[in-house]
Amino acid sequence: MTRQVVVLDYGSGNVRSVVRMLERVGADVELTADRQAALRADGLYVPGVGAFHACMTGLRAAGGAEIIAERLRLARPVLGVCVGFQVLFDGSTEPTSIQPPPPGLGHFAGIVERLDAPVVPHMGWSHVTPAPGSVLLEGIEDERFYFVHSYAARQLLESRVGGAPQVTTAEHGSTFVAAIEDGVLAGTQFHPEKSGDAGAQLVGNWLRSL
Repeated sequence: MTRQVVVLDYGSGNVRSVVRMLERVGADVELTADRQAALRADGLYVPGVGAFHACMTGLRAAGGAEIIAERLRLARPVLGVCVGFQVLFDGSTEPTSIQPPPPGLGHFAGIVERLDAPVVPHMGWSHVTPAPGSVLLEGIEDERFYFVHSYAARQLLESRVGGAPQVTTAEHGSTFVAAIEDGVLAGTQFHPEKSGDAGAQLVGNWLRSL
C-alpha cells in the first residue's frame, strides 16, 4: 500500500532532496503547509536546516506547531529531521537576535546545546548506537549517517508523548542524542536524505511503520 506523506513546507531550506528521497522509497509525497493535507496524511515529515530559533519562528508562522500537536493528539505519525528534530525539545542555547528567543515545542523534555567537541560543526559521516529494538534502524544498525550540526540534545530528560522512548546516540567529542522513537513521534539529528542507501532504508522503515 502506498503511504501518503506530507513534507511540512514552512520555508526551512531546500527540501526537494527530501521529496525525491521519499518518492524513491515509494511514498506519495506532497510539499505543503496546508493544515488539512498535513492532518490526513499517513505521515508528516518535518524538515529543518539553519538556526533553531529561526526555524521555530517559521514553523509557528506556518501553523506547524498546531499541526504537529494535533497529529500527536490523534496518534498520527510525525518524523522530525535535523533542526526539525531539535524543535521537538524545550528550547536551545543557540544565540539568536530574535527576542525573546522562541521556545521549542516541548514534546521532549531537554535543551539543545552546543556540542562539546574540539571541532564544531560536526560535519560528515558517523556511526550511531541504535536503541534496542529500533524500528528506524532495523537492518542498518552498522551503517553510517550524515550529520551537519553544531547543536544537539545531550540527553532526553523525559518524553511528554506518553510512550516508552527509544534513544539512539552518537559521539562527537561527547555523547549526544542522534534519534528518538516514541510511539508515533520520531526524529533524527542526522539527515536521511544525505545518507545514501542507509538513509533511504531508514525512511523506508518509517514508511512501513505508518
